[in-house]
Amino acid sequence: MKLVVIGGVAAGMSAASKAKRIIRDLDVTVFERSNYVSYGACGLPYFVQGLVPKAEDLVARTPEQFRKQGINPFLRHEVVEIDHENRFVLVEDLENHKRFKAQYDKLVIATGASAVRPRLPGVDLPGVHVVKQVEDGIAIRNTLKQGAKRAVIVGGGYIGLEMSEALRERGLDVTVVELMDRLVPRMDNMLSEEALETLQRHGVNVMTGTRVQGIEGDERVLRVVTDAGSIDCDIVILAIGVRPNTKLAQSIGVKVGPTGAIEVGADMQTSVQDVYAAGDNTQSMNLLTGKPVYLPLGDIANKHGKTAGIALTGKPAEFKGVVATAIAKVFDRALATTGMTEAEAKEAGFDVGTVSIKSSNQAHYIPGKAPFKVKLCWNRADGRLLGAQVAGAGNDALRIDAIAALLHMKGTIQDLRGLDMAYAPPFSPVWDPVLVAANVAK
Repeated sequence: MKLVVIGGVAAGMSAASKAKRIIRDLDVTVFERSNYVSYGACGLPYFVQGLVPKAEDLVARTPEQFRKQGINPFLRHEVVEIDHENRFVLVEDLENHKRFKAQYDKLVIATGASAVRPRLPGVDLPGVHVVKQVEDGIAIRNTLKQGAKRAVIVGGGYIGLEMSEALRERGLDVTVVELMDRLVPRMDNMLSEEALETLQRHGVNVMTGTRVQGIEGDERVLRVVTDAGSIDCDIVILAIGVRPNTKLAQSIGVKVGPTGAIEVGADMQTSVQDVYAAGDNTQSMNLLTGKPVYLPLGDIANKHGKTAGIALTGKPAEFKGVVATAIAKVFDRALATTGMTEAEAKEAGFDVGTVSIKSSNQAHYIPGKAPFKVKLCWNRADGRLLGAQVAGAGNDALRIDAIAALLHMKGTIQDLRGLDMAYAPPFSPVWDPVLVAANVAK
């Protein structure tokens, strides 16, 4: 049996590797249009900052390692057409522009997503960057080597926050421009306010409720023009989101869901037989609402790919869905969320109860303790947990995972109150902040 995988990053290589482990003599070919496979795109801000010294350090496994496993990756090769009736893909070698056909029995479409580049004057000027591929990180570092001192980051979401830290730590003056009236608008106000306070405390200028109208320069970027005035800069980071790459899949009749991403079953098979989709081009099921959701995150992409790799071999596999758990580091603080925000829960029709508390991450007598905030959201009718958000120092925010586990199990506020959480003074007060919030909620 021949397997062709389109896209060689998280989802694509996970699918290829899992399928090959199950069927040892499986013929596996992967086509990736960039220069790298199996890399951690989530590490790009830390590569830009310099915490990750080399671009190659972001790579989990090299093409040579995959070839030893019996998987054949083609770098700088783009699939430009799929003929599903005759079971082949048309591939273009981007180096010499030659085209050839590759036959398949099963197909995995893991074409990912593309960073949004708004249609603005000057958006293609040298010094204007997105953050999506390894090549983007290399380009940003090259601009920094040319002496950039002032940066504008367009977008105040996860990537915008992480990039503001990366560039500030490199000594740049940084301004974050966000169209909405607050940062990380997908989170509740508690985390938006925490993000704002943290950025400002570390010398980042923040402009919310501000629209970018254009970018000006000559041979390189010189300023960003907004409806609140112009901002002089040497580098611009566009961090306003991504769009799923679905055009190739749609060309053979693959259905796209209401999120704009590819619709799949629990086994990651699309509406077209023997064609699977996984990763940032694919939607997931929200376990709380039962509705599709688009969450282009690296951990979800890997789970998508693993499920597709099992299922295409004929073995049972199921990706049940997500509860929308995410975390972001912002200087010395971490912001984490799981489930629905208060606004999302109300929009879904729940009778929503909420509580917010402020505690600390350690016992009161431990030097260096830091504030820890918790917000819980639940359904008043039956006490079922609907979501939570926390803000803490470093790994403290990983408490969110305990709440995420309860959301997967349809747990209640009472269940949360009863959790046997680890306690020692350097790690937690005797009453963990999460338990305090649950007790207040009850």
